[in-house]
Amino acid sequence: MDTGLLLAAFAIALALTSSAVSLGAGRIPQILRMLAMPLLGLAGLSALAAGLVTLVEGGVIATTLPLGLPWLPWRVRLDPLAGFFFTLIGIVSCAVGLYGPVYARAIERGRESLAALGVFTGLFLTGMLLVVLADDAFLFMVAWELMSLSSYFLVAFQHENGANRRAAFLYLLMAHIGGLAILLGFGVLAAFGGGFGFDTMRVAELPFIWSSIAFVLVFLGFGMKAGLVPLHAWLPEAHPVAPSHISALMSGVMLKVAVYGFIRVIFDLIGQFHWQWGVSVLAIGSVSAIMGVLYALMQNDLKRLLAYSSVENLGIIFIGLGLAMVFLSTGHLVLGSLALIAALYHSINHAMFKGLLFLGAGAILHSTHEHDLEQMGGLLRRMPWTGLFFLIGCLSISALPPFNGFVSEWLTFQSALQAWQLDSGVLRSLIPIAAAVLALTGALAAACFVKAYGIAFLGQARSRHVRRARPVPFGMRASQGLLAAMCLLLGVFPASVIALVDVVARQLLGEGLPQTTAQGWLWLTPVSPGTASYSAPLLIVLLSLGAVAVAWMLRRGLVRRVRHCDAWDCGFTPPTARMQYTATAFAQPIRRVFGVLFHIEESIDLRKGGEAHHRLIVRDRAWGLLYAPVARAVESAARRVVKLQSGNIRVYLGWTLSTLLVLLWIIS
Repeated sequence: MDTGLLLAAFAIALALTSSAVSLGAGRIPQILRMLAMPLLGLAGLSALAAGLVTLVEGGVIATTLPLGLPWLPWRVRLDPLAGFFFTLIGIVSCAVGLYGPVYARAIERGRESLAALGVFTGLFLTGMLLVVLADDAFLFMVAWELMSLSSYFLVAFQHENGANRRAAFLYLLMAHIGGLAILLGFGVLAAFGGGFGFDTMRVAELPFIWSSIAFVLVFLGFGMKAGLVPLHAWLPEAHPVAPSHISALMSGVMLKVAVYGFIRVIFDLIGQFHWQWGVSVLAIGSVSAIMGVLYALMQNDLKRLLAYSSVENLGIIFIGLGLAMVFLSTGHLVLGSLALIAALYHSINHAMFKGLLFLGAGAILHSTHEHDLEQMGGLLRRMPWTGLFFLIGCLSISALPPFNGFVSEWLTFQSALQAWQLDSGVLRSLIPIAAAVLALTGALAAACFVKAYGIAFLGQARSRHVRRARPVPFGMRASQGLLAAMCLLLGVFPASVIALVDVVARQLLGEGLPQTTAQGWLWLTPVSPGTASYSAPLLIVLLSLGAVAVAWMLRRGLVRRVRHCDAWDCGFTPPTARMQYTATAFAQPIRRVFGVLFHIEESIDLRKGGEAHHRLIVRDRAWGLLYAPVARAVESAARRVVKLQSGNIRVYLGWTLSTLLVLLWIIS
């Protein structure tokens, strides 16, 4: 067996072992943090090694396992696309393996089931790895359901809370609807390919109408799992209620598994590209990006804000995929490769900084027991390392150089700016609109995370719990530090990383980016040296020289030092925490401008003593327009079905006889 496939198998075995040993955590709680979680980290390390080996070697390894059905054995395949996502899964899993023992120690004396947490976390990781490794529809769907069901139990981990149970049920319902759509999409491909193996689907020749049906089904299924608007309602409900390291896995990794599935089916199995498909993906991605960041700006719950931000970033990824499909359908292979690489690069970037931010939110929750931004403040003094790492995450997700988020969004812009090469005037008009939406999204994302960081870490503490906050244990800091370092490395050395990612584009499209390192490893050149180039190492050198120059001028007295003192209080009492800007007030101007997109309930209640209480509720319009009617219809149908249960045996026998007669009529 090849080294890469052997390491992948070892990663899955370690994840399953972690799940198995967690069964003993009910009797011996220390098993979870001393054995199960370290095994999970080792599984991530092995997956990382498997992915890197595959990307470096650039080969394809496939084999058949003695599992599955007698006529339908499980087949696995490790190619550069799978290796890329193995790498992504592995890095975040390593961080979770460092973070998990501290979280497990914190709940050892609680009422939550430690065994359930360990078992389903191991199965969750196993399911994601198997999805990426699957080379037939049967194994893919088995692994997909394993991933969905195990994550359902993790969302419902603290099931004593009714809101958690509701979020878990909504997630499970949406996951199975999406899974059914994916299964039907595979059914279309299998019907024309003559089998459920991916190798037979690759050579199938589909008419336009049937390939379009397959595209719609898989886009619906994977888009639902990725949280694209308007199929996103489950995401801000499920991600915030899960344990924080599970939220990091779900948002940072599971959503990318949906991206993997979409790329695998559309770019690899179907292999056909029609500009109508690309425009659809581009439009949905653009709407998801702008709506996701606007919803995030309205949130005061930190984890809910991060969950909505994932909708935004998945929208950016699908903007890149839509651009790739448009360019490929018109014969521009190099530009299609650039857009695909931009989407892949943003996938790994989002996994790094969103995993970091969710782990940072978990550290805040561990230390303060607060998740409401309105109750935070001044955490930088109390949790300096968490504050530093969270700042790196905020800078990365805001796409500021030299961090990683800038590189992938810059690459997406570079591909969009090549729309002038298209012959269609319609496409040349639509792509700049999507680029403008992406630019607006970037500005709003920066505002969103200025709000999140400024309200949480700066100023004065707004509650007693926050004033008593203390630095979190080493494991939590180490996990955040690992992902923060990855955010910096992916931003500083993008040319080296893209040289690896380019293997994926060459495998799928037969074309890569020949000009990436045309000016050396210091410069990233996506199209040509005369079009655009970017050098993060040179930027860091210039920033360092600027900092040294400022320090030298301060030392020489050439620049007046800033005098620190209290703000002018107009002669009144010294500033208090209540005088600070709130998260609600920060987002108020944007809420006024884009208020028509939300369902807003705002009121001011005057209480005894003249105290005013401001009440603001911002709801997602998609819930009322799409989900609530369906929920009401299901409840109405359920009430009618309940009437069948009359308790009378003669009625039951009558229904049984009627069913048999109908079945006999259908069969005959």
